[in-house]
Amino acid sequence: MTSLSGCSIRATRWGKVTVMGANAQTTVQKFLSGAVLTAEQQNFSAATGVPVFATTVTRDAAFGGANKVLAEGQTCYLESTNVVQYYDGAAWATVGPSSAGGLVPITPTSIAVGGGTATSAGNGQVTFTSVTTSLSLNGVFSSLYTNYRIVLFAEAASAAMAPHIRMRVGGTNDSSGSYDFQQVYAVGAGTAGYQVANQTSWSVSVSSVQVHVSTFDIYRPFLAQPTSGIYTYSEQNSLVTVGAFNVGGMLHDESTSYDGISFLVGVGITGTVSVYGYAI
Repeated sequence: MTSLSGCSIRATRWGKVTVMGANAQTTVQKFLSGAVLTAEQQNFSAATGVPVFATTVTRDAAFGGANKVLAEGQTCYLESTNVVQYYDGAAWATVGPSSAGGLVPITPTSIAVGGGTATSAGNGQVTFTSVTTSLSLNGVFSSLYTNYRIVLFAEAASAAMAPHIRMRVGGTNDSSGSYDFQQVYAVGAGTAGYQVANQTSWSVSVSSVQVHVSTFDIYRPFLAQPTSGIYTYSEQNSLVTVGAFNVGGMLHDESTSYDGISFLVGVGITGTVSVYGYAI
């Protein structure tokens, strides 16, 4: 085999010359019983090696067919995060490199909403519209990462939004009275702080406002031990007027492994939420 202008030239047994382009494998071959395996298909598979996918969504679609069973050691490359992954027998794990800044976008395995709609673009961001009671993200925490970052932006049609958070496992919220949190906040020209223990959720709001922007760092949610975190958020009476700024810490003192998280609200909200894993 020789090379010409970046393309590979392959001669078949009949002397025919075929010019092949880029060798990125973007599909996973599936053969049914009785199908003919051609020399060209075999040569293409041998020349390309690791399959390349745009996102985890296209990866899962390609490997999820009835004729394809994932084997431990299967590898792939994700264009969305520029990482190489391998299947460890139970889940996909990242070889490297990690994405810039050590934050890897995570796409939920499923989304549940109380009123309204929510969709995922497959890049770690979930867009929601007119969610009236709850937005739940399933399958965002796993053994792939120890710690996570969550970024939430929400707008409400009226000044009645008061976000709360609950941990989630197997599609069910944990509503036990094990949520503790403490925060310092500034409203107007004044500052104050308070501590609350043994609640059924974390409250991440001090006033009823129309815009909420927050960042959460959640530590060890997938491990069967207490989950903790820190957060900062800004609440606004409108898109141009700041109502409050807060910083705080939170603890859930149940030794439970969680794979999801829920945001509870009291009025219809629209916005986005993104989950990232901290790559080490």
